[in-house]
Amino acid sequence: MKKVNNSSLKLAQTKSNPFWRWFWLTFLVGSLAYAWYSFYVPSNDIAWANHITSTEMLTNNSNKNTLLFFTGKWCVPCRIMKREVFADNEVMKVVNSKVIPVMIDIDNQHSKGLVKQYKIGTTPTIVIVDSQGNVIDYAVGKIGKRKFLEMVNNLNTNK
Repeated sequence: MKKVNNSSLKLAQTKSNPFWRWFWLTFLVGSLAYAWYSFYVPSNDIAWANHITSTEMLTNNSNKNTLLFFTGKWCVPCRIMKREVFADNEVMKVVNSKVIPVMIDIDNQHSKGLVKQYKIGTTPTIVIVDSQGNVIDYAVGKIGKRKFLEMVNNLNTNK
């Protein structure tokens, strides 16, 4: 009978099965890919204004309606909208031609007045206002490209 000492037995018990090594490696790579995808936002050609702090600044001598996009740096649905909706070429053309787009970070101290004025409680929230600051249309939560284009394209019929 072959004698086995305790140190070789412990070594045999601590070696893991190759399946589990591949499983955890695959899990780690998949998790990292998902995290990157969740926070990835491609650039777009929408001329976002992001330093507006009051309604008076929104309506400064323009006959266009203003699109307010309330967001936060931590907001994953906002990032998904930026990636799936605002990065689309058709959406970029419509936004740049029909509205003045304003991206408002709700965590910024300078935008607290607008957040309070429009009663923003969650992100993402889209509010479309006229040149007097009156709400024309709004959407709370993540919306898709089709719904967003309907909102913006219906602005002409609402005037």
